[in-house]
Amino acid sequence: MSEIKIVTDSSITIEPELIKELDITVVPLTVMVDGVVYSDNDLKEEGKFRALAKNSKTLPKTSQPPVGLFAETYEHLLKEGAEHIVAIHITHALSGTVEASRQGANIAGADVTVLDSSFTDQAMKFQVVAAARAAKNGSSLEEVLAKIEEVKKKTELFIGVSTLENLVKGGRIGRVTGLISSLLNIRVVMELKDHVLNPVAKGRGNKTFNKWLDSFIAHIKDRKVAEIGISYAGTAELANGLRDKLQAHVEKEIAVFETGSVIQTHTGEGAFAVMVHYE
Repeated sequence: MSEIKIVTDSSITIEPELIKELDITVVPLTVMVDGVVYSDNDLKEEGKFRALAKNSKTLPKTSQPPVGLFAETYEHLLKEGAEHIVAIHITHALSGTVEASRQGANIAGADVTVLDSSFTDQAMKFQVVAAARAAKNGSSLEEVLAKIEEVKKKTELFIGVSTLENLVKGGRIGRVTGLISSLLNIRVVMELKDHVLNPVAKGRGNKTFNKWLDSFIAHIKDRKVAEIGISYAGTAELANGLRDKLQAHVEKEIAVFETGSVIQTHTGEGAFAVMVHYE
């Protein structure tokens, strides 16, 4: 039986016990706050990054893991007995991580299949966990890759933001849209699909989010939902409210987590993401 190891990056939002149980390797991105560089993995404690960002004089900046760190990671896994490595990363629309991973694999001379998840956060977790479970159960490389693709095709990610300021400053969304939205105090819900953030709802105040939620419930009502994940930037109040309304539509308990520093940098405070994986 071939030894397949699963690698991902720290833009994933995942239970620490799952990382340990499934032997998943998480390579950290970095965040620079007021000139100080932090490993994303060191900012996972609830509220830690939020406190740093609130006191920051400028917008924090994120960076993909260094190519050399990927090379070291892959060399280490080879020494540990990995025959093949599958690396699943944040969409290239938000980070250059996937390309750094490919370059690191080339330097290490490792047999690595590097995949762009098309997502991030818990939507990427769906793929990573499915791959790690399949590998742990002795699946072949082809079977692991097929499982990842199957999960990807059955996943949707929606993100609601209270301000587009961070996405605009970070170059992740058009400046004109951001200017109009900030002037009108508009809330926006977008779907991340095919590496593009597409607005699906916008309006003033939190009623925008509630209206979108009603349409989302109608959207999933007649579909078989395997799991839903909710992540947030800021406080958990809005996310918990979303969970309470969505739990009846899925058997598995909905996971609610604060997202990592990388995603919070892009979204700003008061954002949420709802991610769904269909059967």
